[in-house]
Amino acid sequence: MTRPAEPPPGPGTASALWDDGWYRFARRLASPNVGARPEGACIDLIVVHSISLPPGVYGGDEVQRLFTNTLDFDAHPYFRRIVGMQVSAHFYIRRGGELWQFADCGARAWHAGPSQWRGRANCNDDSVGIELEGLDGEPFEHAQYEALAGLCAAIGQRYPIRHVAGHEHIAPGRKPDPGSGFDWPLLRASLGWPREWFAA
Repeated sequence: MTRPAEPPPGPGTASALWDDGWYRFARRLASPNVGARPEGACIDLIVVHSISLPPGVYGGDEVQRLFTNTLDFDAHPYFRRIVGMQVSAHFYIRRGGELWQFADCGARAWHAGPSQWRGRANCNDDSVGIELEGLDGEPFEHAQYEALAGLCAAIGQRYPIRHVAGHEHIAPGRKPDPGSGFDWPLLRASLGWPREWFAA
């Protein structure tokens, strides 16, 4: 699926890109696994993840089903390990760059788990979570980097983003994604944001 062209940056661009906290260029599929952010939360962190179900298998709808509590846990032996899991992310980027959104960015999605970054715990409270279809340690596709950079730029126009980290950085020892296959220098170069905003 080819992503729609985004309007050039300029006055009113943020409102043109967003419908409240929903990104207009993402396919919307609302997850029930969301909640309210704490009062006064400053949404200044983007967390990059990777996911595939079963691990290393691409192209199905299992991730969408997981995020909407409709996954058939009997469909694959691996799924028995995650029975009853209730999780979500704000966004999911497929291998071909197709972009899905599961939670309003103003809401608290359930993607980080026990975590800490920039002196704050519970990163779900003040972050936007983006899942890439992939396996930690394996390379990602060019189309995914294009979609990710465009999405991060749009998020940065709406929210005061000053930090970009991987799940591995905010939950070290517990989570390894997106892993060594993720090209952090490419993302930094694509965004042109200050180096100190990035965990890697």
